[in-house]
Amino acid sequence: MTIKQVRYYIFLKDVLILAVTAFGGPQAHIALFIDKFVVKRGYLSEKELMELNALCQILPGPTSTQTITAIGFKVGGLPLAYLTLFVWALPAVAIMILLALGFTFFKSSGFLLDMTQYIQPMAVGFIAYAGYKISVAVIESKSGILVMILAALLSYIYTNPFLFPVLLLAGGLVTAIKYKKQPQVEKNEPLKIKWDGFFLWAGVFVLAVALGAITKLMPIKLFENFYRNGSLIFGGGQVLIPLLYSEFVEFKHYLTSQEFLSGYGFAQAVPGPVFSFSAYIGSLSMREYGTAGKILGGLSAAAGIFLPGTFFIFFVYRFWEGLKRYRIVRASLEGITAASSGMVVAAALLLFNPLETNWYNPTIVVVTFALLQFTKIPSPFIILGGLLLGLVF
Repeated sequence: MTIKQVRYYIFLKDVLILAVTAFGGPQAHIALFIDKFVVKRGYLSEKELMELNALCQILPGPTSTQTITAIGFKVGGLPLAYLTLFVWALPAVAIMILLALGFTFFKSSGFLLDMTQYIQPMAVGFIAYAGYKISVAVIESKSGILVMILAALLSYIYTNPFLFPVLLLAGGLVTAIKYKKQPQVEKNEPLKIKWDGFFLWAGVFVLAVALGAITKLMPIKLFENFYRNGSLIFGGGQVLIPLLYSEFVEFKHYLTSQEFLSGYGFAQAVPGPVFSFSAYIGSLSMREYGTAGKILGGLSAAAGIFLPGTFFIFFVYRFWEGLKRYRIVRASLEGITAASSGMVVAAALLLFNPLETNWYNPTIVVVTFALLQFTKIPSPFIILGGLLLGLVF
């Protein structure tokens, strides 16, 4: 084995260790990435990693997945980058598919529904907290607040999934108008763009749409649905939730609200990327096709949700230094993220509505929010507490 192969093997082993131990979402993942890839291995500097993470935060797709895949690209080029994506996502995807299979198996007995009865309002608490944290972190002006409120109202009133990309684009346009308030950065050379990554993304999208329309095969249609959603998500896994809920629960009725919330609650206790929740939805969407169909559905959904962000980071990473010098690009980011936070707020309200009317559901939502805001209890332990409550009571 050559020195280069040994280096790649060690890198992938580190990725696998992170995939099964990295709890807490992108904010927690970045600290683990610094410890593993900067401090212990020295693949890049902390400044380089934070700049790379910032780039991934403003691109559509899963932030931590794009970041670790881009590190793989830096270390070993495209082959290692795709292997990194596979090793990083597979454990969480496999767990979520197994959860979907278990949910289908135990649902008839009522055992799983009893065990997850408190997980559903806890999931709403997680989503509400995500909306709060995003809005506090990114909204810095009155126009940003206005975009967030309008996005929340429209997302709540009109649940059609095709509305969401319009809201994101409109939000970006609103704040892009203020580009002159951004500090001017000297442009030393013209922007050079290599379009192969973009054409790869567009080609896969067109092919998926065409094959889905011609064949009517459910796995291909699921791939196209999640590929489209993965191409439109700014702000991480929390922003993914309103899109998936609107499309697969309210619009297509593939899942019930109870199934969706239970799965999202479980996803908070699973290590690795939050986007793995898509595998759970894909599996349940193909429950009529047996166990093999559910596994295929989960894999199709996972491939669809992860690939767009990967293509985007490979495309933009090559000319990012030149792009961020343009003030209009930096100005539009506030509006995009403000619209995203408004959609998360609307998701919390939409997901709370179907819950049974009683005293403990809103109480659990508030307590979960408070635990996340005022304590340092890791998310998996909060979810475990909810499962124990369901078993005991």
